[in-house]
Amino acid sequence: MKATVHVTLKPGVLDPQGQTIQRASESLGFTRIRDVRQGKFFEVELADGDDTEAARAELERFAREMLANPVIEDYRIEFP
Repeated sequence: MKATVHVTLKPGVLDPQGQTIQRASESLGFTRIRDVRQGKFFEVELADGDDTEAARAELERFAREMLANPVIEDYRIEFP
């Protein structure tokens, strides 16, 4: 079973990397780009099984404790 985890900065948290990308986009002629927020993307392979609720619960804990800083980041889990 595969899942993806998207980790992004919470609204209101400063994003210097996103700001740098946005400024660089202007100098490269991308005139419509107004804001960029950077994040992280993880592909996670889970052990096969039929208990998707247990898999989701474990992945929630993994994302909260290992992948994201819950003080400044949000995360979203998707199962394809």
